[in-house]
Amino acid sequence: MSACEVEAETLARCALAAGGTLSAAVDQREANVFRLASMVIQSRFPDESRLLMQASDSYFSRCPDQLLPPQDVVRNGWVFNLPRLRDMLSVRLR
Repeated sequence: MSACEVEAETLARCALAAGGTLSAAVDQREANVFRLASMVIQSRFPDESRLLMQASDSYFSRCPDQLLPPQDVVRNGWVFNLPRLRDMLSVRLR
C-alpha cells in the first residue's frame, strides 16, 4: 500500500472508532494512533474523542507495555503530523 492509502485506511479506522463502530483497536499501532487522534480532536469533538480513547484504552488494558509517547507515534511514521491528523479526521467527522 502507498503512504496515501495507509493514511486513508488509518483515518477510516479512526472515524469508525470515533463513531462507536469499533470498540477496540486491533494492534499497537492502531491503539496508539487512536489515542493520539483522541487528543488532537478533543476540543472540537469531545464525544468522538472519548470513544477513540475508549477504543485505545481497551487495547492497552490488555497490553499496557505497548503504549508509546505521542512523539514516538509520529517518529514511527504512524502519523505524519498532528495538525494534519486533526484536520483530516475533523473533515471525516463532520
